Amino acid sequence: MSFGRRTFIKSVGAVSAAAAIPVISCNSNRARAIIGNGKMKLSFRPYDLLLSHTFTVAGFSRDTTPVVLSEIEYEGFTGYGEASMPPYLGESQKSVMQFLQKLDLEQFHDPFMLDDILSYVDSIDDGNRAAKACVDIALHDLIGKLLNQPLYKLWGINPQNTPMTSYTIGIDTPEVVKLKTEEADRFKVLKVKLGGGNDKEMINTVRSVTDVPLYIDVNQGWKDKQEALDMVYWLKEQGIVFIEQPLPKTAVDDTAWLTENSPLPIIADEAFQRLGDIAAFKGVYSGINIKLMKSTGLREAHKMITVARALDMKVMIGCMTETSCAVSAASQLSPLVDWADLDGNLLISNDIYEGVKVVDGKVTLNDLPGIGIKKLKI
Repeated sequence: MSFGRRTFIKSVGAVSAAAAIPVISCNSNRARAIIGNGKMKLSFRPYDLLLSHTFTVAGFSRDTTPVVLSEIEYEGFTGYGEASMPPYLGESQKSVMQFLQKLDLEQFHDPFMLDDILSYVDSIDDGNRAAKACVDIALHDLIGKLLNQPLYKLWGINPQNTPMTSYTIGIDTPEVVKLKTEEADRFKVLKVKLGGGNDKEMINTVRSVTDVPLYIDVNQGWKDKQEALDMVYWLKEQGIVFIEQPLPKTAVDDTAWLTENSPLPIIADEAFQRLGDIAAFKGVYSGINIKLMKSTGLREAHKMITVARALDMKVMIGCMTETSCAVSAASQLSPLVDWADLDGNLLISNDIYEGVKVVDGKVTLNDLPGIGIKKLKI
């Protein structure tokens, strides 16, 4: 690493440390009337999401995704949260529940003390990002309900500025890809998974059905930087907007070279996890894909947006395969980003919540308090 780059990273590290978000306070008669000597009670249970189609990316396929659903009760109000565990996160329902069993939220009497509560949660163990996210999401949902306001209003965010969301087309045979693309005709942009050895066939099949803009996610599936660059130039001619995680996350120098020479933005996903990672990616990637299951939840995700903007990086907000709980939570931040991939709840057949909607391809927030969901009676 050059001296100039080391100096730059050191200087922007201070930006990461100082990143702040608008403070959610309990400065309302409603909240003050509720907060007293109450105790927060955390409960949780495992749940398996059933995918409508087999989901294939570079490296693996799956038909289900394990999640853990959480609830925080306080003075008659309940906040909902979720931890989703796709394989690469290294978490499981067992590990999430073991982590959550270590928490003692009853020691806190004021749910608005977000810094204290979430710093405590983060300190219990390293890693466990999805487990921490399910507490963060439930806590934010609870706060919104205590104030009877959606989170986007508490943060001063204009809900009219939500982006279009992409809909994901996984790697598959031309027949299935064509069917999935036809089923996604209400979306104005698609996200296509590549890296499975049939990349051009995938794009040509999608293009035989639609001419909407495409996001590309390679999931570290390309190995050679020159072949990757050649593919990027070909993709540019096919109406592609950006390329997500084209090379292995450990190939930092090759990725920096690719980004420097690429005609399209190169976005970090698997390589990027938490707030402290962002500074080192300036010059390596054009932007970052924020996911609540990586960032430990909404509070840190909001800080990530602030830091990325300060570094003049593009921002995408994405999701795992999730219910409407986690997707609706992430959607509260969507007006602040360049791109959204918030379709995880649309890929499953057994959602137990109702929340954010997609209207004419656009993320559309409701005015329900907190993260904006209702629990369905199933």
